[in-house]
Amino acid sequence: MAVPTECVILAAGEGKRMRPLTTNRPKVMIPLANRPMLEHLIIAARDAGIRRFILVVGYGEQAVRDHFGDGSGLGVEIEYVLQKRQRGTADALLSAEGLVSGSFLMMNGDMIVSSGEIEALSELPAPAMAVAETENPGEYGVVVLESNRVVNLEEKSKHPKSSMINAGAYLFSPEIFDLLQTIGLSGRGEYELTDALTRYIDEGRLAAVHFRSWMDVGYPWDILAAHETILPDEAAENAGFIEEGVFITGQVTIGEGTVIRFGSYIEGPCCIGKNCIIGPHAYIRPKTAIGDSCHIGHAVEVKNSVIFHGTKIPHFNYIGDSVIGAGCNFGAGTKIANLRHDHGIVSSGGIATGRKKFGAVIGDDVLFGINCSVNTGSIIGSNSRIAPHSFVDGVYDDDTIISR
Repeated sequence: MAVPTECVILAAGEGKRMRPLTTNRPKVMIPLANRPMLEHLIIAARDAGIRRFILVVGYGEQAVRDHFGDGSGLGVEIEYVLQKRQRGTADALLSAEGLVSGSFLMMNGDMIVSSGEIEALSELPAPAMAVAETENPGEYGVVVLESNRVVNLEEKSKHPKSSMINAGAYLFSPEIFDLLQTIGLSGRGEYELTDALTRYIDEGRLAAVHFRSWMDVGYPWDILAAHETILPDEAAENAGFIEEGVFITGQVTIGEGTVIRFGSYIEGPCCIGKNCIIGPHAYIRPKTAIGDSCHIGHAVEVKNSVIFHGTKIPHFNYIGDSVIGAGCNFGAGTKIANLRHDHGIVSSGGIATGRKKFGAVIGDDVLFGINCSVNTGSIIGSNSRIAPHSFVDGVYDDDTIISR
């Protein structure tokens, strides 16, 4: 049995649950450890033997094309196909018909998984799918197994029959395209891949493999969880300049052109991008990722947070357990709260994050005046403006002006 060397990755979605972080980029281009989420998946698949990728793109497609090009920078071949209208997973896969030469992998572009597990899926006979175990199966499509064979697929349910869910990774032969041609619209008005999988199940043909390292990156707080997994595996590297009087401990990656100024204290695992200025007297705590061209200045503390490129947090700020978009500017003394007084689970946008410590989600190009306070779980849309001394609490759309 030949092991597949081709992979179709679905990367067309905006990722509405990630708003406002997807205002200016598709979900798969959200950075994890300063590389797009999709890049981590391509590298894992490459290391599992995949050499050719077909990326199904749509929303924000140009950002994907510009970053990955023909794939040569990653040692792979990449071809693109445009899904003009997002009409479901079956429709997305069908857009790649004629572009694969034999058995192939198909994966959703918004997950984290190891190369070893992708390889294990590749070694099964087609058709096959990956499953993962979760504490919240009712939020996903549930998979019922007998031995290593799928016997039932269950849509989101308040009373799921299994803790195993569909992990969004599959092994197909080209016959899948003939099957997809026969699928009608679902009740949601989409062409669903699960309809094709159900036919394989009825024939007793759908095998399964357990993805134990799988992680779904669906909500902004999942970005923090992904970094908690990814950063410890990043190699320590210093390509910048470190002044005297700086203390660094643990695995820390520092990009080219970055300057770490006197009195700063950095605890790994964390990564700092290129051309940043850190300090003087900045405190960078573990599991933090700082993008390129950022300024983390005097008496600023950043803890377990992800900061996209070009953001300036210049003096007397606290950023904890938060995701900050690109090109933001924090006025002096502006701080983000990350803990409820009752130590309960923080909700954001009406959804429980599962985290007792969670700060805020802030879109791109948000400007804060001095001495603003941002409450736990707040979401601030891109291009918003916050007046000095404002208290920010709740969910705000893009282009909002917030005044005390």
